Amino acid sequence: MAQKGSAIGRFFSTAPGRLGAAGLALLVLPAVFAPFIANGRPLLVLSGSDVVLPFVRHFFAPSSSDTEVFVEKCFNFLALFLPFGLALWFMTVRFKSLRKWLLPLLALALLVPFVLVRPRMDKRNYREAPAAPGEVRIFAPLPYSPFEQVGRPYETPCARHLLGCDSVGRDVAARLIYGGRTSLAVGIFSTAIALAIGATVGIAAGYRRGWFDLAVMRVVEILMCFPTFLLLLILMSSFGGGSSSLPSIPLVIAVLGLTGWIGAAFLVRGETLKQCAMSYIQSCEVSGISTWRIMFRHLLPNISPVLLTWGVFAVAGAIMAENGLSFLGFGVKEPGASWGELLRQAFADPMTYWHLTLFPGAAIFLAVISFNFVGDGIGKALSPK
Repeated sequence: MAQKGSAIGRFFSTAPGRLGAAGLALLVLPAVFAPFIANGRPLLVLSGSDVVLPFVRHFFAPSSSDTEVFVEKCFNFLALFLPFGLALWFMTVRFKSLRKWLLPLLALALLVPFVLVRPRMDKRNYREAPAAPGEVRIFAPLPYSPFEQVGRPYETPCARHLLGCDSVGRDVAARLIYGGRTSLAVGIFSTAIALAIGATVGIAAGYRRGWFDLAVMRVVEILMCFPTFLLLLILMSSFGGGSSSLPSIPLVIAVLGLTGWIGAAFLVRGETLKQCAMSYIQSCEVSGISTWRIMFRHLLPNISPVLLTWGVFAVAGAIMAENGLSFLGFGVKEPGASWGELLRQAFADPMTYWHLTLFPGAAIFLAVISFNFVGDGIGKALSPK
């Protein structure tokens, strides 16, 4: 536990670590708590002694016609689990042994409504509909859904729409917040897939060596010769274009994850070869420990710092790739929110539609530079020196 605390302390003692953590907080917190920041439905309706929460059903069961259900449910679950989990963590300070049971039970309990609640169409316009006598409606700070047409096309920033509207009159601020969900989901999940494949291939090649290493790494080198972004365009146009009914965000995650593991494989193989020269691996082999246990119980934890640093930088690359695909029209489908899709709307005249160039571009810049700073901070914090 002391080693973990010292690593965290070293991370925040570096300027890149502090800047990266601050940038990620500005990016992650609005994305996680997006339904409480931008929502076209009231958060609370008070009518006499009655209390109604109109947004709750859509919170647990997003409509498949409005958005990407997979991403929405993941982030809505986090919006519930984070505050309740932190509260439980501090409540069990004196009962630390209970945490390993209570936190999973809390997660399972919060998952139940996401499974049981079914979506229901609700087209009522709460902002425009007249309120009943004595009725009080409490809205989110941005009383707009990212999918509603609430203004004029290409409306510039004003008091009603702080960041303006897009090409069909949807609020840009709301779409930026929900676009953060898209970028984070694509970046984190695709990197997790790439890490899993790259770590498995790299450890196996580096530990087995010989003909197995030679064959595997030659295949990896052949795959590395393909231009990655061109390969992404081909795969996305093949599987996600036209009338395809496949959900766009999971498809982007799968394509980026299955094409982004090559760098991890090379890195892990090199670290594995270095670790295999150390005495603890030789001791494991002499003791008769199985190959799989040596690779994933002893080698993997010792190369995880390097793998973690690579993974953080890879998230930034995946975010850039997703927004590049969306900008070219091969990424997230309408009406899904994406920063690259907002930039695409300003392509015809970037200076006239400056708000569709400035704000999504700033969001992409913040996300990429924050993850790069975090990766730099992690690399310094976990450095053997």
